[in-house]
Amino acid sequence: MLTRRHILASALAAPAILRLGTGTAHAATTLKISHQFPGGTIDKGDFRDRLVRTFAAEIAKRSGGDLVAEVYPNSSLIKTNAQFSAMRKGALDLSLYPMPYAGGELPETNIGLMPGLVSTYEQGLRWKTQPIGKALTDFLADKGIVLLTWVWQAGGVASRTRPLLTPEDAKGLKVRGGSREMDMVLQTAGAAVLSVPSNEIYAAMQTGACDAGITSSTSLISFRLEEVAKHLTSGAGASYWFMLEPLMMSKAIFDKLPKAQQDILVSVGADMEAFGKKGAQEDDVEVTKVYEKAGAKISVLDGATVGKWRDIARDTAWKDYSAKTPLAANLLKLASDVAA
Repeated sequence: MLTRRHILASALAAPAILRLGTGTAHAATTLKISHQFPGGTIDKGDFRDRLVRTFAAEIAKRSGGDLVAEVYPNSSLIKTNAQFSAMRKGALDLSLYPMPYAGGELPETNIGLMPGLVSTYEQGLRWKTQPIGKALTDFLADKGIVLLTWVWQAGGVASRTRPLLTPEDAKGLKVRGGSREMDMVLQTAGAAVLSVPSNEIYAAMQTGACDAGITSSTSLISFRLEEVAKHLTSGAGASYWFMLEPLMMSKAIFDKLPKAQQDILVSVGADMEAFGKKGAQEDDVEVTKVYEKAGAKISVLDGATVGKWRDIARDTAWKDYSAKTPLAANLLKLASDVAA
């Protein structure tokens, strides 16, 4: 028996669909967008899922149906860490992907979560039009990736046993930091570190393998960490943890498209940046409400505390990153030139 699900699955597996026009038929380009976050609808759920669904709807609208995008949440198409490599090889079309997850493959991408480097959304989004933006996008293009939408997210901490607010609080805790550089800072502060993607923090905290997880406000909500945490450190007012989590596309796939379709993808991608900023900032506020309702105690970062974390980062993570490659050193310098 053919169900709607079977029909939909068959449609998703097809590389293109036929559109019937005025006496003609031609193939529409179908793009597949993968991400690791919980799925929802265009109106409800994780804003990152809503962003890609809105992107999909808009490219279909502007192309008159010649561009069609299907969204695969929860890493249901490709496992989380494999998505970046898949895009580089042309095996995946698009992903909304935390850039530093690619650090094992391309260490320069860890600039996307350098503790203390970005301290406001405005500063992060200014990268796009500054020399750091050109250097980073040129580097990624050379490695097979096109940046379509710049999305930054501030982060906070969910912890099981005690608050993790200052560097002194980290001593003796097992913490998920989110990048190699964040892990270096945590280790200097006396913590043990755990390297898992954000969609695996819940299980790690539930089993006791992880005492605290640092991740974006949106992930703190979407992955329901309030169910396994008794404390929240909010990054709503100030944060040393800002992650670049852009909508990326395989350059191999992008380059095969007609110029008109490329222009639509770039234009819609840029238009989505305001959506991303708004969604992230709303979740910075919402996360406190969610954790308070669950009975967690709330701690709030301030400028002085962020400064303590930044001081450690400058002496450890920043120096280590700069020594990786000449390009890494240049990226850090250019990013440091962007005023807060």
